Amino acid sequence: MNLNPKIFKAYDIRGIYPSEINEETAELIAQTYLKFLSERIKKPISQLKITVGQDNRQASRPLANKFIETLLQYGVTVDNLGLISVNDLYFAVGHYQYDGGVMATASHNPPEYGGFKMVLLNPDFSDSIEFINGQALYQKLQSLEFPLSDEQLPGIIKDKDISQDHLNHILSFVDIKKIKPLKVVVDTGNGTMTILIPKLFEKLPCQLIHLFPELDGRFPNRPANPLTLGAADKIRRKVLEEKADVGVIYDVDGDRMFLVDEQGKFIRGDMILLLLAKELLKKTPGAGIVYNLICSHAVPELVAKWGGKPIRSEVGYRNLAEHMRKENGILSGEVSAHFAFKNNFYADSGFIALVLVLEAISEDSRKLSEIIKEYNLYARGDEINIEVDDIKAELEKIRKHYKGNIRDEIDGITVEFNDWWFNVRPSNTEPLLRVTVEAKNQEELKKRQEEILNIIEK
Repeated sequence: MNLNPKIFKAYDIRGIYPSEINEETAELIAQTYLKFLSERIKKPISQLKITVGQDNRQASRPLANKFIETLLQYGVTVDNLGLISVNDLYFAVGHYQYDGGVMATASHNPPEYGGFKMVLLNPDFSDSIEFINGQALYQKLQSLEFPLSDEQLPGIIKDKDISQDHLNHILSFVDIKKIKPLKVVVDTGNGTMTILIPKLFEKLPCQLIHLFPELDGRFPNRPANPLTLGAADKIRRKVLEEKADVGVIYDVDGDRMFLVDEQGKFIRGDMILLLLAKELLKKTPGAGIVYNLICSHAVPELVAKWGGKPIRSEVGYRNLAEHMRKENGILSGEVSAHFAFKNNFYADSGFIALVLVLEAISEDSRKLSEIIKEYNLYARGDEINIEVDDIKAELEKIRKHYKGNIRDEIDGITVEFNDWWFNVRPSNTEPLLRVTVEAKNQEELKKRQEEILNIIEK
């Protein structure tokens, strides 16, 4: 068994195709998933009902086909969703109550990558999806013998179109009559969000200007990750050229959504979270809003001001979903622009985030830049990534230097002062420290960033 453990990530499985992940790997992963799922929900493998989808990468079709073939060998009932965004998969598992769901995708990685995201319907809370940790799956894989000893039976497969049900679900989050005829530029980056976006806009009074709507798994027009340097340049120019009200840019599998305002300025994920939170708190006063600990302090302050309950979480959408479920949150969001909703089975949706943004802009008489300006209470720096030889030793330096002001260590070390704060946390997969700093103004921010970097780099 020649497997590279590095392809098993905290949230999914990703590697270069076919050198790091291929059909042979997919067969092993599929068998491990069956065993994992069967034990988690206490149901025999042959009685499982699983839905499978894929994005349009070169690797995704062969990997999905091999995964499905393996499921069918063990008597599983499979509904094949074909080309979809990962939002569609999450909706399908929750809405149709599948035991599990699998998406052949490498998320926002470059086009030469392939991989899988895997979920299951939480056996204790049927309105909640549970995300499977790739590293936990790898641990399970190492304990198994292949092929599985479970009885091999012919499974059942059929194709399923979920688009109309999903559109109805998305639109249930807003009052379409409140949405104005906004001009909206949407960049789907040649990924699978391109399939449902035009159908969604047919239901809305807005004008869609669709950038890169052709399905092309090479992603030739911009990087797959909207946060890559230069990835948003084309949508910025298009928003200005068209005098659009807002620009929307997705990663290519669709679970992260960033905005560009009417001036062509890129909007950070935690500021979008505030836009969504204010809108949802109108509909559900006093509700919980989950944010991760590297979001601006403006998030909990404004959520509380608007009558909501701010709920702080570790970084990572699996963590935020857990806090949302346990602490009665209706929305969660991150700087990375993952936005999940209680009424979407506690899962991300770039579609629901979009329609709520359109409703929020429509109900406010101001331009998007003016709305967001109100949320920028502090100067927050971009995350700084520092490669280090010894993560534990570097964290200990921070711990000793700032010992009197440590707030907590639930995810790295968070340090707080009256007029500035920072978080230093290790990467899950690389020898990196990630540093986030926020201060009262730009001058203070720069000073404190340099201070922390000097401590780490001594």
